Amino acid sequence: MHAVCNYGKGKWVRDDNVPLYSGFDCKQWLAPGWACRTMPRTDFSYEMLRWQPKDCQLQRFNGDEFLKRMQGKTIAFVGDSLGGEQFQSLMCMITRGLERNDVLDVGSEHGRVVRNENGRPDGWAYRFTTTNTTVLHHWSACLCDLEPIVTEDPNQRHHYYMNTAYHWTRQKLIRNRWVMHVGGVRKTNETLRTLGEAKNFTIHSVVGWVNSQLQENPQLQAFYRSISPRHFSATPRYVGKEVVEAVSSDHVSRSAVRGTGVKLLDITSLSSVRDEGHISRYTLTAKPGVQDCLHWCLPGVPDTWNEILVAQIK
Repeated sequence: MHAVCNYGKGKWVRDDNVPLYSGFDCKQWLAPGWACRTMPRTDFSYEMLRWQPKDCQLQRFNGDEFLKRMQGKTIAFVGDSLGGEQFQSLMCMITRGLERNDVLDVGSEHGRVVRNENGRPDGWAYRFTTTNTTVLHHWSACLCDLEPIVTEDPNQRHHYYMNTAYHWTRQKLIRNRWVMHVGGVRKTNETLRTLGEAKNFTIHSVVGWVNSQLQENPQLQAFYRSISPRHFSATPRYVGKEVVEAVSSDHVSRSAVRGTGVKLLDITSLSSVRDEGHISRYTLTAKPGVQDCLHWCLPGVPDTWNEILVAQIK
C-alpha cells in the first residue's frame, strides 16, 4: 500500500520546461488583469519555478491526458477572484494557451451569463466537445446564500473546488452593500471578531453540506482550497526555502474538512514563499503606491495549485 503524498511539503526548483503556456497567448481564457507578460514588468524569473514535493513526484500536466480522464465530467470552481484565477489557469493549461475550435461556451446552461451590477461576470462555463468535459467557475465570494451555490442537481457536477477568504472584512461588506445576520438578527456594527466567526461558520457549514452530497452521490469529489497568502508587508523573498510543515498552516480550513469526505487542497505554505509571483505594482491601471499583492501573475503559482489538484482527482 502506497503512502499518501503530502503535496504541501517540498520546495521550489528551477525548471526550464515551465511555464506550460505563454502569458502573451491564451487570450481566449486569460483576463488581461492577470497576464503579467503584457504589463510593464521586466523580471519573469518567477515563471521558471516548479514545485517539487519532498517525498513524491508531481507529474507534469498534460492537457490531452487530463481531458481523457475527465471524459463526460463537469469540473466546478466555486469561490472568489482567486478561484477565478485558478479556473483561468486550468483553461490555459489544458489548451496550452492556444485557441481551439472544439470548445463551446455553455454558460447559458449553467446560469453563467448574467453580469452583476459592477459589470463582472458571475462566472464562466466551457465544454470541450471532444471529451464532453465541462469546466466552469461560479462567482461566490463568501460562499453564502446571496444566491444558491448550486441550483441544479448535484449529480451534474463531478468535481467541486471551493474557496473563500478576503471578502470577509467590513470594507468589503460596505462596498458590496451586503448585510450580515447572526442568529437571525441583522448586525449593524460588524466587528472583525464577528466577521471572523461568521467566516469560520460559513466554511464549516458549506463543507458540511458538500460532504452530505458526497454521501448521497459517491461519484462526486470535492476539495476546499486553503487560503492563498497575501504579501503586502515588506518581506524578503524566500524562493528556495523548503516547506516542512506536516499539516496545513490554514487551521480553519484544516478543521473544516477534518472527518469529512471533502479533501483539503493545501496551497498556503508553498505559496507563502512566492511573494515575487504577485502582480505587485505592475497592474494595467498602475498608480504610485498602489500594489496588488493578493492576486497572482499567470502563468504562475496558481498553475501549481492545479497540478496538485489534478494529481489528487479520480
